[in-house]
Amino acid sequence: MGTTAIHHDRLSDFTTDTRVLLLSAMAIVIGMIGSCVAYGLLWLIGTISNLVFFQDFTPGMRSPAGHHLGPLVVLVPVIGGLIVGLMARYGSEKIRGHGIPEALEAILIGRSRIEAKVALLKPISSAIAIGTGGPFGAEGPVIMTGGAFGSLFARLFHLSPAERKTLLVAGAAAGMAAVFATPVAAVLLAVELLLFEWKPRSFVPVALASVVAATLRVPLLGAGPLFAVSPHPILDAQVLLIAAFAGIVAGLASSALTNLVYGFEDLFQKLPIHWMWWPVIGGLAVGVGGLIDPRVLGVGYDYIHDLLKGDLVGPTLIGLLFLKGTVWAISLGSGTSGGVLAPLLMMGGALGALLSSVLRLPDPGLWATIGMAAMMGGTMRSPFTAIVFTLELTGDFHLLGGLLAACITSEVVTVLLLRRSILTEKVARRGHHIVREYSVDPLQLVRVHEVMDGNIPTVREDMPLGELTERINRRDPEMTRHHALAIVDGDGRLKGIITRGDIMRIL
Repeated sequence: MGTTAIHHDRLSDFTTDTRVLLLSAMAIVIGMIGSCVAYGLLWLIGTISNLVFFQDFTPGMRSPAGHHLGPLVVLVPVIGGLIVGLMARYGSEKIRGHGIPEALEAILIGRSRIEAKVALLKPISSAIAIGTGGPFGAEGPVIMTGGAFGSLFARLFHLSPAERKTLLVAGAAAGMAAVFATPVAAVLLAVELLLFEWKPRSFVPVALASVVAATLRVPLLGAGPLFAVSPHPILDAQVLLIAAFAGIVAGLASSALTNLVYGFEDLFQKLPIHWMWWPVIGGLAVGVGGLIDPRVLGVGYDYIHDLLKGDLVGPTLIGLLFLKGTVWAISLGSGTSGGVLAPLLMMGGALGALLSSVLRLPDPGLWATIGMAAMMGGTMRSPFTAIVFTLELTGDFHLLGGLLAACITSEVVTVLLLRRSILTEKVARRGHHIVREYSVDPLQLVRVHEVMDGNIPTVREDMPLGELTERINRRDPEMTRHHALAIVDGDGRLKGIITRGDIMRIL
């Protein structure tokens, strides 16, 4: 009994040891690096965008929609696509795509290693693609770049693959927290999508990096929330039911968008030209879309804010939703460099506002917010990230119930309609399947002493086989309690094991 008590005292709820303190200290440094990466990327995007659309060498973020280039605007994304294609061809092919699938692939099959040149080329290529009008967000590239710096930092100190993964994800979370001022959502994204575990050894460093990056964001980029709105009252039961319906609509739209992106990717695969030229074609689509409606160009943060405030209503929402979705899908399918979060926010907000117009619901800003969260949660299949992300972006915590209803129904729809999300489909197409359903292995919880039999039946090694067979046939309780018997010598030492199957084969 005493031995059992001592054994139990050695068991703990978690497997974390003091090594987590070292990783936490490193994660603080990674958080600082992540905030600087986010600042540098946004500065570069703003500088390139102002230069090519306004011939003004200033770093501030300004919408390309106010340009005066006329029809020449079509050429700007084309040139950007050409530069990105050349960088991918002669620099690193890993800069293609929207960042998160590449981070997943590095974690799952690359032993959490990301090359140094990717850390350099990814933000530059993304800044060129977005700065020249690409309808993307900065979050995917900054997640990939922050993760790359975390991986490089871990390799510098010769850490294990598991510890490299922790710092890679810490860098990714820090980048997202710095871009959007959403530290909690960044940690949830890490848990729901990148870590593939829920352990203090990884959770604590990632959370610290995210907090540090969000704190440093204030002097670098300003305080949040990024899209502050006037708080809404507590939502009643009727609004929650409509929110659940809005989630279903957003789930259908999410599924359509995912299929659209990979449908265009399949079309590009069939082109008889090298993939280096695909971003040029994607840039042409962006340029034509920007000529039709300049609001589809760039990250579109100002239009997202207008949607959430209820300032964008009417038929313009249809053009914004469908044109932005088509241009984004073509450009992303071409393999250029850019993120998916900001476009999803814009299209989800437009969908929610449009739904409020069709159903004649008051407060289009409320429904734009709910649609935005539902579109993100369904497309990325990270509902809790989408909920907290929206709350941190807007500062409107009274919407919690409506966001939960919309995000859960949206995820149900996409899970039933699609085998994989927009993020994991690209990884699966490279031959690597990801299971997003996390569960606890029962064999990790059951201890040997809980299932073992301490009083096992034994037979002497000099016992005749006939005697053993006779005792088994007589249903001797000592011989029939188990299918196997321990063979011992005269001193009771284990010499072997014999099973009933062994006896039958011998006979």
